[in-house]
Amino acid sequence: MPSKSSARLAALTVAAVCTAASTVVLASPAHADSVRIHDIQGDTRISPYAGRQVSDVTGIVTGVRTYGSSRGFWIQDPAPDADPATSEGVFVFTGSTPKGLAVGDAVTVSGTVSEYVPGGTSSGNQSLTEITRPVFTVVSSGNAVPAAAPITARSVPAAYAPTPNGSINDLTLRPSAYALDLYESLEGMNVQVSDTRVVGATDPYTELWVTVKPWEHRNLRGGTVYGSYDSQNTGRLQIQSLGKAADFPDANVGDTLTGETAGPLDYNQFGGYTLVANELGSLSSGGLKRETTRRQHGSELAIATYNVENLDPSDDTFAAHAAAIVNNLRSPDIVSLEEIQDNNGATDDGTVAADQTLAELIEAVEAAGGPRYEWRAIDPADKQDGGQPGGNIRQAVLFNPERVSFTDRPGGDATTPTDVTRVGGKAALTNSPGRIDPTSEAFEDSRKPLAGEFTFRGRTVIVIANHFSSKGGDQGLTSQYQPPSRGSETQRHLQAQAVHDFTAKILKTQKNAKVVVLGDINDFEFSETTDILEGQNTLWSAIKSLPRSERYSYVYQGNSQVLDQILITPSIRRFSYDSVHINAEFHDQISDHDPQVLRFRP
Repeated sequence: MPSKSSARLAALTVAAVCTAASTVVLASPAHADSVRIHDIQGDTRISPYAGRQVSDVTGIVTGVRTYGSSRGFWIQDPAPDADPATSEGVFVFTGSTPKGLAVGDAVTVSGTVSEYVPGGTSSGNQSLTEITRPVFTVVSSGNAVPAAAPITARSVPAAYAPTPNGSINDLTLRPSAYALDLYESLEGMNVQVSDTRVVGATDPYTELWVTVKPWEHRNLRGGTVYGSYDSQNTGRLQIQSLGKAADFPDANVGDTLTGETAGPLDYNQFGGYTLVANELGSLSSGGLKRETTRRQHGSELAIATYNVENLDPSDDTFAAHAAAIVNNLRSPDIVSLEEIQDNNGATDDGTVAADQTLAELIEAVEAAGGPRYEWRAIDPADKQDGGQPGGNIRQAVLFNPERVSFTDRPGGDATTPTDVTRVGGKAALTNSPGRIDPTSEAFEDSRKPLAGEFTFRGRTVIVIANHFSSKGGDQGLTSQYQPPSRGSETQRHLQAQAVHDFTAKILKTQKNAKVVVLGDINDFEFSETTDILEGQNTLWSAIKSLPRSERYSYVYQGNSQVLDQILITPSIRRFSYDSVHINAEFHDQISDHDPQVLRFRP
């Protein structure tokens, strides 16, 4: 909490200029009104004073933000009205560090009311009501801060938001009916949560996620599972801090912030409603451990998928990834890797080869006590597969030659598609490794599926490694548009159809062919993307063999969810599946994805 200055004058006037690039001004009369904070906030998401000048708005300072691009302070009226829909707090945007202010100061503020949209209007985010271009006067210091409004399991409604199939901006807030309405009715106010469980680990930006509803879709490891589009988990809340970044706790999923965490309720681009704490609870460890899967039996083929998050030779994570493959995944026979970058990573100089990246990982695996893997991949055309600029990410497959063999059929390259043929009465790939439909619009600026043919104990298994287009650009769960638009699905649907059709072609050639389609599908097991990929008796997502509480490979905004999947054709009947939780729930993760392992007897 910022300290008070005893030498400060009781009446100090300061002016600051607002430079917010994404501020929406809805009206602009020239006169200034003297109003209370709850008048400014109103009972909808958009202030009735937006674009108007206001004068002598009174309040107590509840927090001061002295860092980042959104510097300023929060004030709250200590004399609230009787309407639960109208917030009593508001953020005053100064643009630079406000001087001579401390929590507990009573101030009067004059300025322009604006609706600022974090991330810009195209993001679909809700707006944050602010007073901009402020002139403020400190009237007195050392005042009692308005009591923090508790956010509890009882106070947060089970329903997430009204769903008008459009904007919710103009709807009257119903804080007892909808969670988003409750949070909006508290925007800018001093709030608190108590003894909350961590459901999203601390990230590099010093933020974490907690839940005020400890039973809400809880899994055995302490997370909150996202199981459908209609179950957004209303108890989740993001926590940041007004203190030093070094003082922010390194928390894992399942830990607890004991005691009270209190501060103003903000709204930001990355996660929506956020408690910006000037009082942070103490961290109590939940003792979460990284999982280890069992080793495959001699007659079982073990196939894994693992997103290694932009791995390139400059990274210092090779030994950690190798240890994960050897110790936690127990050296699968085949490992599909996503986000393998070229030999110089994000340097954009036309390099596309990734042989050094793969060689370094293979050596690290062997040094960790694993097998001497071999690899197969196809270099992409420069800057054609998306991902980090210059990185040229692609899928690659590692395989243990002591257990499986790879059937090489040359001819595959960045733009030549592989096809299905019949060899000896069985389905075979024309190019192995080969890319599926690489020039299709479905895979424009995205990774192309990599298909390869393997033999295990005399039986053929075709493996198709994928990394579908990301969810970038989708509207967030806290969007002003409800339900939120998921525009990124359009391309994934095309990709899913292409991979499904290729698999169906294999099955048409050989009804009992064993095909494993796996990778970072970038969509949920209940999504339309997965439905298209599965089709009618073509593929089935094996993660659905797990109990619902165990279906997740990724944690995003406090929701444990599925992005990585392994799908199988009907002839693969007896199998075991494991989502091996080693990354997504931990603050010191080496990737943001958990690997998946499938074991079966071909």
